Amino acid sequence: MQLRPTPHLRLSAAAAAVALTAAVLPAAPAAAGADTLAQVRATLETPPNFDDAAGGDANADDPAIWSHPDDRGGDLVVATLKQGGLAVYDAAGRQIQRLPAPAPPRPGDEPGRFNNVDLVYGFQLGRRKVDLAVVSDRGRDTVRAYAIDPAKAAAHRAPLADVTDPAAAPVFSSSPDEVNEQATAYGLASWTDARGTSYAAVSQRHTSRIGVVRLEATAAGTVTYRHVRDVDLPVSFALPGGGTWAPCEDPGEGPQVEGMVADPENGALFAAQEDVGIWRVPLGGGSPRLVDKVKDFGVPATYDPVTEECAPSGPDPGVGGKHLTADAEGLTIYRQDDGEGYLLASSQGDNTFVVYDRESPERYLGHFRVAPGATVDGSEVCDGAMVTSAPVGRFEDGLLVVHDGVNTPEAVDGSGEVRENTNFKYVDWKDVADPLDLEITPGDWDPRD
Repeated sequence: MQLRPTPHLRLSAAAAAVALTAAVLPAAPAAAGADTLAQVRATLETPPNFDDAAGGDANADDPAIWSHPDDRGGDLVVATLKQGGLAVYDAAGRQIQRLPAPAPPRPGDEPGRFNNVDLVYGFQLGRRKVDLAVVSDRGRDTVRAYAIDPAKAAAHRAPLADVTDPAAAPVFSSSPDEVNEQATAYGLASWTDARGTSYAAVSQRHTSRIGVVRLEATAAGTVTYRHVRDVDLPVSFALPGGGTWAPCEDPGEGPQVEGMVADPENGALFAAQEDVGIWRVPLGGGSPRLVDKVKDFGVPATYDPVTEECAPSGPDPGVGGKHLTADAEGLTIYRQDDGEGYLLASSQGDNTFVVYDRESPERYLGHFRVAPGATVDGSEVCDGAMVTSAPVGRFEDGLLVVHDGVNTPEAVDGSGEVRENTNFKYVDWKDVADPLDLEITPGDWDPRD
């Protein structure tokens, strides 16, 4: 499908009411046994990352799985480490490359901070086609691009190279000072349309805005982008029976989006508005639709400046969802042929993952937890995740990679203080699919088709 340049798209009150009305209708019946929380275990994990000076200020967040064109031994996981930059792991979880985030351009400026990463296959860069890892740099409010070298990936030799245009403009900010205020590029999802044009959806931190940029090659052999349009999701909602509700946020902040995944085969972008739920946004324009809500949707809450927390301030009206515990976070699609498959969402508040039908995302199919195993601990406070139906390394049936925000065992610094410790877990798709009666279709979908 082709994206058309449009002005800012804001939902009217009527459109928001339609979207909300659709969202509060009873969901389709779940599959038999789907409400049993499946306990799955990770097979492998990446090395720990430590968010302190000794660890390079590395805080794991979001992974992307890259499929090598002809050598499964060269498959990669590319992952963001926030201020720690970008890490590249092989299919066995070993780190083979680390790329730094940009330094502050001026004294007092914010440094680069890599938040989300996604992939673009077959991007025309000069006379060659390359695969790209595309990254949202929250610190500098830009989209960065890294070309992936298949020969180096197969040899496990630093396969990523920075090809970002140094002159690329900020996504949302109009000045360096505004960049430093950090209402900047946050979540990211990329896709390529049927005409071969590549795009990235980039959410803005602390707002409900999603910007769409078109990726473009420069004459110098670098990658830049051009702003196409913005979509502004609602910040308040009409409730059945009258009244409105807005999620409680810190003063001056709105209900932001981070987790996103594009589904160009079905003409959709899925976006997780953390304190609201999951939206289906048409790629070609049109009104977003709220397909599931967090459990405390509609519950009144008030910000307490003393505790700096939001606390319930009224009765639950009973219009929340049944599956997502805020924050709604990382979204990813298990892709099958002909646009079929599954949408997975991180239910961060209860450390679970929820599975929906990809084509009919209001249809809930089950949920699971990546629980601690004998040799690899589980996933907690998960921000980002990616699943692929393609075989990856030793994972013949596909692979799910999830962020773990509380990696164990604990590590302490020289003063005996516990170090913030994060990493990524590798989960065999078969171990997810079997207990939830989901399909396993290795090789049914090829990212290069």
